[in-house]
Amino acid sequence: MKIRELDAAAVTGAVRQLCLQANRTLPPDVKAAMDAARAAEPWPLAQETLGLLAQNLDAAAQNELPICQDTGMACVFIELGQDVHISGDLQAAVDEGVRRGYAEGYLRKSITGDPLQRKNTDDNTPAFLTVTLVPGDACRITVAPKGAGSENMSRLAMLKPADGVQGVKDFVLENVRLAGSNPCPPIVLGVGIGGSFDKCAALAKHALLRPLDTPNPDPYYAALERELLQAVNAMGIGPQGFGGATTCLGVSIEQAPTHVACLPVAVNVSCHVTRRATVTL
Repeated sequence: MKIRELDAAAVTGAVRQLCLQANRTLPPDVKAAMDAARAAEPWPLAQETLGLLAQNLDAAAQNELPICQDTGMACVFIELGQDVHISGDLQAAVDEGVRRGYAEGYLRKSITGDPLQRKNTDDNTPAFLTVTLVPGDACRITVAPKGAGSENMSRLAMLKPADGVQGVKDFVLENVRLAGSNPCPPIVLGVGIGGSFDKCAALAKHALLRPLDTPNPDPYYAALERELLQAVNAMGIGPQGFGGATTCLGVSIEQAPTHVACLPVAVNVSCHVTRRATVTL
């Protein structure tokens, strides 16, 4: 079996470009969902608000400016083929790409080196890196900047198995109700169900990487996604909290096996600027 050599410098260059792209341009599926929501929104104030958000997105793309003032934590997901060898330090290569991208794009640096002492690292590093080994000889990199306004509205609960699917629904809806206008709706919800305490949170974050027009492959969970989306939009929070039928653009669920005695559920909230950009090396 031949091992493919991949220079760490190529990873750095890719991450640099992805940081710029993700912060300047909304993914096509999210943009399409915004446009569709604006066309279908019956409440005039909500429709006007969605129009203003669309103008902001267009101006950012045309002028190569960030689509949101909070350019976020650099969440980097790498699907690394098991037949690939990275010649160099992968974390260091990713961090250097973030450092260059955020400096070149004049993107806001928001990372503190310590959670309590609060000293800014001044270059938005380190990146929050997740590496998954997959078959093959490719390296797929996704950069998904995540702002704190929406991240702070995310929650995890260890439900009882007896709470069942209704308990999951209630938790998701309560999370949205408590968040209100804080995460800059319309929002996107990544929901993790199952696994362990830490795995469940990772599932919820990873769910945000799935395009909004791609449902869960399991018909049961695809139906649950649609039901939750309808229920959230029926709450009437609306764009930026001004009321209307567009509180949420999409719900993505990822599920995993879990212990017979627990039912973890996590909700990772993202605002309308659900940013991500991907390249395969």
